[in-house]
Amino acid sequence: MINLAISIVIAYLIGSIPTAYIFGKLIKGIDIRNYGSGNVGATNLFRVVGKVPGVISLFIDMLKGYLPVVILPIFFSINSNSLTPDSYKLLLGASAIMGHVWPVFLKFKGGKGVATTAGVVLAIMPIVFLISFAMWIFVFLALRYVSLASIFAALTMPIAVMLLKRPFSTIVFAVILCIIGIYKHKTNISRLLKGEEKRLF
Repeated sequence: MINLAISIVIAYLIGSIPTAYIFGKLIKGIDIRNYGSGNVGATNLFRVVGKVPGVISLFIDMLKGYLPVVILPIFFSINSNSLTPDSYKLLLGASAIMGHVWPVFLKFKGGKGVATTAGVVLAIMPIVFLISFAMWIFVFLALRYVSLASIFAALTMPIAVMLLKRPFSTIVFAVILCIIGIYKHKTNISRLLKGEEKRLF
C-alpha cells in the first residue's frame, strides 16, 4: 500500500505542474490567469502568449497524464487482491487529472484538464482516445470553438467506453471525467449560450 500511496502522490504532483502558467512567466513575464479567459491552459496560452508556446504546452499537458500511467507502475508495482493493474492505472490517471485541475502549486485553481485527460485516456484506452479525438476534430473544424469541441469529446468518451463493453470501473471513470470536463467548462457554456464565446481563429 505504501507503493500505491507514493505513486498516487507523484502522479498528482506531475499533474499539478502548471505548464501554461510557467510559460506565461518565462516568455512574457505575465500571470496567464490575469489575461484572456484566465484559464491556466494551452488554449489561453495560445491566444495570449503565442501559437508555438500554446502547442508545446498542449503536448506537455498531455504527457502529464500519459507518463504517470505508463511509467509509475514500472517503478511502483503493487500486489493487491482488491486492485487490478487496470484499476491501478485508473487511479494514477485520476490523480494526474486532479493535479492539473486542482494543482497544489497554484492554490488548487488550475486548468480544465482536457489535455491531461486526453493523455490519460490515450495511455489506458487508445481506441476511446481516437474516437473522442475524432469527435473533437469534427466539432472544432465545423465550428472553431475549442470549448465546444472539448465538451463533445468529453460526452463521447463514456459512450465509447460503454459501446466497447469495457469493465464497469472504467465506465465509472469515464463518466466522472466527463462530468468534471463539462463542469470545468461551465463559464464557456454560459458564453456559448450568450453568443460571447471566442473562436480560436
